[in-house]
Amino acid sequence: MSTTHQRPGVYSDYDLSAVVTAAAGAKTVGVVARATSGTACTVYTVTSYAEALDIFGDDGESVGMMTLLHYLFLNGVATVAAVPAAVGSAVPTSTEYTNALAALALTDNVGIVVCDSVDQTVQTAVKTSMEAASANKRERIAVVALDSGTVATLTARAAVLNSERMVLVGPPPVDTDGSTTLPGVCLAAAVAGVIACQTDPAVPLGGAAVRGFADVSKTYTETELDTLILGGVTPVECVSGTVSPVRGVTTRTATGGAADAAWRELSTILIVDEVIPGMRNALRAMFRRTKNTARVRNAIRSQVIVELESRVAREIIDRYGEVTVTASETDPTVCVVTFPFTVAHGLNQIWLTAHITV
Repeated sequence: MSTTHQRPGVYSDYDLSAVVTAAAGAKTVGVVARATSGTACTVYTVTSYAEALDIFGDDGESVGMMTLLHYLFLNGVATVAAVPAAVGSAVPTSTEYTNALAALALTDNVGIVVCDSVDQTVQTAVKTSMEAASANKRERIAVVALDSGTVATLTARAAVLNSERMVLVGPPPVDTDGSTTLPGVCLAAAVAGVIACQTDPAVPLGGAAVRGFADVSKTYTETELDTLILGGVTPVECVSGTVSPVRGVTTRTATGGAADAAWRELSTILIVDEVIPGMRNALRAMFRRTKNTARVRNAIRSQVIVELESRVAREIIDRYGEVTVTASETDPTVCVVTFPFTVAHGLNQIWLTAHITV
């Protein structure tokens, strides 16, 4: 790893390889949307619907900030960093969304982001913001949706986004009275709330209850579900009156034009976003204003092992390899820490084979 930054601190890098043989507290949600009142491109931290209503005003017949906040709070989110893209009745422009995303990108401790737009240009801007913020030590993912539930439309959008930091959900949901199909962004906000409230990043999203809806607007066949999941879409279904994701996946399905399933599972990026920032924070807290000596490097190695062992015990990672800590050959003030680890895999299927004698 190399860095051009001069600020003292703990920096990180990681890569991922798919396994080709058998191998043994709630997050703050960021919202970018149109609001009736407030100040555009200003980050407001809100902890209740009533507090947000005083700031942003009611959405009226439109879907905007308060609509998304309703589904976030309904699904257990405690804190929201809300940024109006524009104030008033007009739909924000792509430039206004980009400016609001830039303000949110500077906000710490945001883990999940939602937006009230289904426009491809805006969602691409969201993707760019997620990747840039994550590269700048503010790791986060975004949950987006479309107003169409067709398999072709959803998989086409997922192919355009193609990022481990983007989750595309569908089909659009049906409201609690069972008669009205809601905009897809309502489902995106609700699913974002569910993800934000998961305390264990290794637990699969599939089967988690999503509150606020009576049904979904389309029921997929098993073949369609296969196409959606392999195409980078997180499909949602209604079983026995409960709306829930079938399987949580990201839109990352290809690398350099070649099919790549390494980042498919949503839990993979959630685990990475727990391990890497957690490691940075632990080392930053313990090794301020110290020397780059052999003794300190040994202490850093010991602390890294402690952090990794903690995640093995919590079953967030399966195992880790050799931890090496060395002084940089090109900069004597830099300490290079290297370690491999294997993420824990969620249980998606159980296969039964019965041998029957008659």
